[in-house]
Amino acid sequence: MLGIIGGTGLTQLANLKIKRRQIVRTPYGEPSGPLSYGDICGYEVIFLPRHGHGHTIPPHLVNYRANIWALHSEGVRDIVSVATVGGIHEDLHPGVIALPDQVIDYTQGRKNTFHDGGDMPVKHVDFTEPYCPRLRGLCLEAAQNINESLVDGGVYGCVQGPRLETRAEINRMERDGATMVGMTGMPEAALARELGINYAAICPIVNHAAGRGNSVHHIHYEDTADVLNETMERVRKLIERMVVGHAC
Repeated sequence: MLGIIGGTGLTQLANLKIKRRQIVRTPYGEPSGPLSYGDICGYEVIFLPRHGHGHTIPPHLVNYRANIWALHSEGVRDIVSVATVGGIHEDLHPGVIALPDQVIDYTQGRKNTFHDGGDMPVKHVDFTEPYCPRLRGLCLEAAQNINESLVDGGVYGCVQGPRLETRAEINRMERDGATMVGMTGMPEAALARELGINYAAICPIVNHAAGRGNSVHHIHYEDTADVLNETMERVRKLIERMVVGHAC
């Protein structure tokens, strides 16, 4: 079963024919919202909006453990996440869609493991390659089939949020090797790995990171709405084609 996690700008999938919605209880509390069970082009998927249906949950308060556990308990073994980011590398400007292959975690204080004592023994998972090559390949193939350009590869720098970063912080991240910056990539990817779920992220760039491009002095986040809407429409088409490829 394929699960899709939607982020900013993707609180619902217009091309998802919903059959039912269900609240799933987990040992880690409630997920961000009810799971939506439906199909895209006749193929079953489960959709979950990361920030809630009204986009009311900030990045640092998302119950990532409950979200991943709920999807896993419903039979999801592959997850495609959509997470908007700011572009650090000069090639990652607003309107570009990237498919990261690495991540650096700058967050703090988030519940980032299922194995933190109690009844769950400590478990160390290999995280050398945080994103599933097979799912990334399906995304790239889907993009090619619909003539959509994807940047293949990149390093997702995950920050705490919800505030945006300073120029100095972005400079540090660039020195670390990060090419894009977001707030939700971790611990989501690591939690999926702990449960043996294959995971890939589709990252639309909706703004330049601090001190980059036209945001040398200020980032006007409200100005990203047009780019966000246009890019998300392309992401929906990409996901639709990817779902078909996943089922074949």
